[in-house]
Amino acid sequence: MTKRNLTTKAILQKEFKPALRGFNTEEVDEFLDLVIRDYESYEKEIASLKNEIDRLRQRNKQKNTDDDIKIAGKPGSQPTAGTTNYDIIRRLSNLEKAVFGSHHRRNIEDDRDMETTDDTIIY
Repeated sequence: MTKRNLTTKAILQKEFKPALRGFNTEEVDEFLDLVIRDYESYEKEIASLKNEIDRLRQRNKQKNTDDDIKIAGKPGSQPTAGTTNYDIIRRLSNLEKAVFGSHHRRNIEDDRDMETTDDTIIY
């Protein structure tokens, strides 16, 4: 943020020297009073916004800490590849049983047995 050159106190205490063809001092005083009120309201607004920023940063920091604790507190929350594959195979097996019945399962097992047998023919 840039450095401010004026404060409300500096504006209030500033005195202008009158000249022959100078400005009307009452008009200058009224205008400076308006400037002072604006500066005061801006300073209050800046202080309020800084407090809001600090509060939101604290809240964000606390939420991040809470999220880290929740993630660390779930040791089995991420399924392993082996568990996932096993679950898929088990579900597929149950689905085959439901759709084709146990007769189809026996045919698949018989086909596997035939693939593992030796194909040599003895005369």
